Amino acid sequence: MENINYDLKICEDCKTIDCLMKCQYIDIDYNEAVKQKKLIINGKDSSILHECVTCYACEQYCPNGNHPFYQIVELQEKKGILPAPIPITKQQIAMMKPKGRIENKIVKEPVINLCTFKMLAGSIYGKLYEGASVIMGSDIFCNIMWLHFAKISVIRERVPKMIDNIMSYYLNESNVSEIICYHDECYGTYTQLAEAFGINVPFKSIHLFEYLSKKLDELSDQIKPLNVKVAYQRPCSNRLISETQKYVDEIFEKIGAQRVDRVYDRDNALCCGGVLRAHQKNILADEIQKKNIDDMVKAGVAYCVFNCPFCMFTLGEQVAQRGIFPILMSDLCQESLK
Repeated sequence: MENINYDLKICEDCKTIDCLMKCQYIDIDYNEAVKQKKLIINGKDSSILHECVTCYACEQYCPNGNHPFYQIVELQEKKGILPAPIPITKQQIAMMKPKGRIENKIVKEPVINLCTFKMLAGSIYGKLYEGASVIMGSDIFCNIMWLHFAKISVIRERVPKMIDNIMSYYLNESNVSEIICYHDECYGTYTQLAEAFGINVPFKSIHLFEYLSKKLDELSDQIKPLNVKVAYQRPCSNRLISETQKYVDEIFEKIGAQRVDRVYDRDNALCCGGVLRAHQKNILADEIQKKNIDDMVKAGVAYCVFNCPFCMFTLGEQVAQRGIFPILMSDLCQESLK
């Protein structure tokens, strides 16, 4: 496919069709999966293009790293099969466009990239982030969210400019070569998506959880174990970078938080449901949110831990109503250092 690091023959020779067979939102048998996959491979309309909830998971399920999700989204856009209503898509594209308000800033390591989530700047404080510089704003927005709207064209247009802004306004003059990505979205954009799309990234990205795990080692003598049971809400974008999941377990172990065994976690994690509502799939959103939260309650957790702010905005109030405290991973780490 144009501009995507994708090998058609790998999909043609695939015997498992894991990208479709493991999907938690589309009920399909093997023979039908083979049929629908052939349609997609040949660039034709498929029921999958209409039913896909854009959860990213098939990127992880593919045993060959062949980007089946990007293939689906690319075809959705080419055929005008947009998951969300066109007015919502147009509104979001206009609202999230770069504003041209970025200014030169000398930064020093560690440089924490908050993307467009300015409201989280208050989380960067204390021993975990001592001496850190923070960058944020619409002019460095990673733009990965357009995968949920089948608008890869917006990603191709905007991501190179965002990368250039990070380099030109922050890193070049500061002689800094790496950033800490607070969100899976940014890290997934700069390490997985950019490579798949042939976009050059001249700086090194470090996932927040890798950074936190190392900082907790440095501060190990100051940690007061929390001794709590927690559930982790895995964000969609983490499906692009599943190798970072090891840091979730490391962090929980270091701060005395028990990640309980439950049905809808790890590879079986469910979407928060927010994107489904944007797609106007409200019945499905209600169903998976109930499954997910019921699962947390049954496991007896005290905290629901998030990394994606959108997931927290979507599920935070609902888990709180069920007696579970919603919290970002960074803030939970801060609690262990009080």
